[in-house]
Amino acid sequence: MRTEGRDSGAGDARAAARALHDRLGSWLRDAALPLWSQQGYDRTQGGFAERLTAGGAVSDDARRARVQVRQVYVFANAAALGWQGDAAPLVQEGLAHFLRRYRRSDGLFRTLCAADGSPLDERAFLYDQAFVLLALAESQKVLGAQAHLGAEAGRLLAAMHRLLKRTGPGYDSGLPERLPLLANPHMHLLEAALAWRELASAPVWTELVAEIEALALSRLIDARSGALIERFGADWRALPGIEGRLIEPGHLFEWAWLLQRCGGAAAHAAAVRLIGIAERHGVRAGVTINALLDDFSVQDAGARLWPQTERLKANARLAITQPQCWTAAVEAGETLLRYLAPVPAGLWYDRLTVEGTFIIEPSPASSLYHIVAACLELQSALAAATPGQVRSPRLPHPQ
Repeated sequence: MRTEGRDSGAGDARAAARALHDRLGSWLRDAALPLWSQQGYDRTQGGFAERLTAGGAVSDDARRARVQVRQVYVFANAAALGWQGDAAPLVQEGLAHFLRRYRRSDGLFRTLCAADGSPLDERAFLYDQAFVLLALAESQKVLGAQAHLGAEAGRLLAAMHRLLKRTGPGYDSGLPERLPLLANPHMHLLEAALAWRELASAPVWTELVAEIEALALSRLIDARSGALIERFGADWRALPGIEGRLIEPGHLFEWAWLLQRCGGAAAHAAAVRLIGIAERHGVRAGVTINALLDDFSVQDAGARLWPQTERLKANARLAITQPQCWTAAVEAGETLLRYLAPVPAGLWYDRLTVEGTFIIEPSPASSLYHIVAACLELQSALAAATPGQVRSPRLPHPQ
């Protein structure tokens, strides 16, 4: 039974989370989304910019597949965050450009093109394919239910099964480099499968969620420590040496966020344990650091922007049922704001050094996906935790 003091503390933290959401939402609506919708999209050649400076896009950048589809995700969710700009053309044109320029003859998507759309790197990575699936699902938030996008997703998943699916659980990391097996692409494949499960009645998405959840619980998460390992050999055993001992606190939080969404007691228990490990060992002075080893000693005490967003997401979702987690969610959000505040409006610092200084460099577009996802999860968790409010419904899908 809760005491009055605990109820008051949770209420104060929830109020702080609402204020945090307002600040992040305002920054996105008033600064970041207007800037990246104008300077971050190439209206001459098509496609999204990799990086921006105060003077505009870095013009000589090659363009990664993952950035193109992550930016589709960003603008597909812009209206849900209150942005009044015209997101639909960016989503439609950005996705059409990607499907036209990055598709390989075998049905997978190449990893890199030049600014003019010409291929630069024909390799196909599982990581990129996962984000394509996610973008195809999320784009329907702004475009409405689109049968052809469901068909695109089905064709891509079929190509992945044909070319990347392993005999046992999981997928190879890519073509031609199939090994080592990697947890991170499977995490984003789970994210995409969850998005499609909400949209479509096709059992393939429910089955994919169940497969990756089982893989995480049985192979990726170390039974002894409860932490999630990143790199594996062909038998799903952690690689020898340092490479197989690496643990990324940001990914512990990110997996925890996704496992909570899977449903089920085992996934939820694993998520709570991952959050506990990351909070105890991966957060220093309110900042989520880059990497630990499997004995929880610090491997890399620097701090990218994205782990701060994953700490926010995981704790905000858990706070719906465990209100004490609002405190960690708010701390993560306040830390995130440090990466956003000192730079020109709509840009950010991406890397914080061990000495506590930010590295001055162009802002990478890839971070905007993380910031938008964090703000969306915070918004959703606050609505779920407030009586009488419900989350925004997802669009129906014709399948």
